[in-house]
Amino acid sequence: MFKEIQDYIENLSTGSISEDRKLILDPLIDFLQSTEPTDIIRLNFICTHNSRRSILSQVWAETVARHFGFRNIECYSGGTEATAIYPQIIKTFENIRFKVKRLAEGSNPIYAIKYADNENPIFGFSKVYDDFVNPSSNLIAMMTCNQADEACPFIPGTVYRVALDYMDPKVSDDTPAMEETYERRSNQIATEMKYIFSQLNKN
Repeated sequence: MFKEIQDYIENLSTGSISEDRKLILDPLIDFLQSTEPTDIIRLNFICTHNSRRSILSQVWAETVARHFGFRNIECYSGGTEATAIYPQIIKTFENIRFKVKRLAEGSNPIYAIKYADNENPIFGFSKVYDDFVNPSSNLIAMMTCNQADEACPFIPGTVYRVALDYMDPKVSDDTPAMEETYERRSNQIATEMKYIFSQLNKN
């Protein structure tokens, strides 16, 4: 893993997570802990447009899972509709020293996002949650916004579901606070992923 990202994860303070958030996260931890060590755990982070929060969550979940040595965690993302990854999300990753390469242009670009030289990149692009690249069975639905949570009362193939409901950094778009707002949301998500995976047993 790139040293800058490893250092970033190690410096995240899970003590900053509120008790209200832990009430949401702890049952998820209990469910993950109940799985067998040989089980493949498929996390699908779902938002409305698959452009901001669900992308941040997918990338941080895989990165933090690998940081803690979990090889059986697979991370995906999708929306109730496909749009495009918002450019400030890519800038946020780059500021933390992820290596990002644009693989395809157009209205919905495809990016290769790397957190380590010896790991496959995460392919980031906007898609619907049931896109063919996403799992259709034995998945954990990680709802990152309440709009998607309400719009999708039933997601086929789901074995567990949690409403994470992160605040949308979109409110800061095209304002002087945009960069700070996106970085703060990214940091919150990374911190909560650290809280989750740091409590799981690898064996």
